[in-house]
Amino acid sequence: MSSIENGRKRRFITGMAAAVGATVAIGALAFTGTADAASDSAAADRGPKPTVVLEHGAFADGSSWDGVIAKLRHDGYPVVAAANPLRGPASDAAALRSLVDHIKGPVVLVGHSYGGSVISEAAVGEPRVKALVYVAAFLPAPGESALQLTNQFPGSTLPGTLDPVPFTNADGSTGTDLYIQQDKFRAQFAADVPADRAALAAASQRPIAQAALTEKATTAAWQTVPSWDIVTTEDLNIPAAAQRFMAERAHAHTTEVAASHSVAVSHPDLVAGVIEKAARATR
Repeated sequence: MSSIENGRKRRFITGMAAAVGATVAIGALAFTGTADAASDSAAADRGPKPTVVLEHGAFADGSSWDGVIAKLRHDGYPVVAAANPLRGPASDAAALRSLVDHIKGPVVLVGHSYGGSVISEAAVGEPRVKALVYVAAFLPAPGESALQLTNQFPGSTLPGTLDPVPFTNADGSTGTDLYIQQDKFRAQFAADVPADRAALAAASQRPIAQAALTEKATTAAWQTVPSWDIVTTEDLNIPAAAQRFMAERAHAHTTEVAASHSVAVSHPDLVAGVIEKAARATR
């Protein structure tokens, strides 16, 4: 082969190598761009999670959320279990709103039982509350009370288990606190909770002022804020029919479970899962 032909051959091979190299480089850049876009999308999904604020109801306290809190914290959610005064929806909502105002960033409010009445009022006009989650809870409309909604449907056996305790305030005004009789607590409130755990809950229960159950709602955040609802079909406090009625009226994303009123204790993973669905839907 002549020197001229050898030169042409070398130039051809060099040109082909350069072309292949350019193609590989362009492909690598395209792949990198796609990977970067996917990474950016994943980073957005991993953005700051909303703070979950848990509001317990009557005959319970913050410890009723322990299993739910453990799951939420494991999944990276900031959590606060509020102390509900259980004096009345308006005053209790004001107390909860003070806590919400103290929290930076978006919030998901979760209410159990009577706590549903409280979050419904506390979230009104608060744009940082992105979702409401009701757990075997009341969703009263303006003009409705918890007692009215309970009595609207058959099935609650709560009245026969109550233990009323009169009290006197510092200003001389009086009222009545309601407890559940300890020997009836498990059957009424926590039938699917282990007996030893239910006994502890009975001893540490927080009473609710009787007047709180007849105080009428004045506002309802579920009318404008996206809502999720867990309906407990074995509930002896708030009949399942009442819960379904309220959930349907609120157009809530509803999950039904065969559980007692203490569903956050007996099914903490399910409750946490619904809360996380609500949180993800608002991000």
